[in-house]
Amino acid sequence: MIILIWLDSRLHTPMYFLLSQLSFVDLLYSSTFVPKIAIDFLSGRNSISFISCGIQFFLFIALMGVECLLLAVMAYDRYVAICLPLRYSVLMRPTVCASLMAGIWLGALLNSLVHAIYTLNLPYCANRNIHHFFCELPAVLKLVCADTSLYEKLIFVSGIAFLLIPMSAIMASYGQILSTVVGLGSDLGMRKALTTCSSHIIVVSLFYGTAIIKYFLPKSYHSTVLDEVVSVFYTILTPMLNPLIYSLRNKEVAGALRKVLGR
Repeated sequence: MIILIWLDSRLHTPMYFLLSQLSFVDLLYSSTFVPKIAIDFLSGRNSISFISCGIQFFLFIALMGVECLLLAVMAYDRYVAICLPLRYSVLMRPTVCASLMAGIWLGALLNSLVHAIYTLNLPYCANRNIHHFFCELPAVLKLVCADTSLYEKLIFVSGIAFLLIPMSAIMASYGQILSTVVGLGSDLGMRKALTTCSSHIIVVSLFYGTAIIKYFLPKSYHSTVLDEVVSVFYTILTPMLNPLIYSLRNKEVAGALRKVLGR
C-alpha cells in the first residue's frame, strides 16, 4: 500500500496519505510481535529479557494509541469529503494532515512513555512467567507484588482517551455522513458513499471491537485463553487484513496496482 501510494500520483490525496500512515503503523505493529513469536516457536525458548519486554511493552502501547487516533482522523477526512466537499481542500490541506499526524504520534508516544516508566518500576514477584505471547499490560500487571487498583483506574482513563473518545468521534462522523447522503435522496450518491466508507467501517469494527473487549470488559468475563485470542485480532490479524480490505474494496488502489504491475 505504501509503495502504491508513493508511485501513483492519482493517490497523492489526504485520504491516501492517511491510509499510507495506517499501513506504516500496521507494518511496525506486526514487526513488534511476529518476529519474536516466530523465533520462540521455532527455537522452543519462550523467554524475553526485562529490557526487551519493556521495549515491546512501550511500542505496543504507542502503536495502538497511534492507530486508535488515526482511525478517528480518517473518519473525519471522509466526513469532510462527503459533507463539506467545497471546504475539503482547505480543511484537509497538506499542512493540516502533517500537523494531525505529528500530534497523534506525540500524544501516543507520551502516553506510552508514562505507562512504560511506571509499570517497569513496579515491584515484581519471584514468579515471572507471563501467560501471554507478548508483554501486554494486563499480563504484566499480574506479576506485580503490590496493589495496582489505582494504576488500573489510570489505565481506564487512558482507555477512554484513546478508545472510547475516538470511537465516539468515528460514530458521529459516519452518522453525519449517513444523514447527508440520505438527505440528498440519490441512490448513486448513497452507493458511492457506502463504497468509500465501508472499508474503513470494517477496519474500525475489527480493531475497536476486540480492543474494547480486552480493556473494558469486567475481569469476571476474562480468561487467559480469551485474552490471548482477542489480542491476536488487534496485534496480528487486523494489521494483516487492513491492506487486503482497502485494496480489494477500492477501485483506485486496484487500478494503481494494475498500473504498477503493467510496468
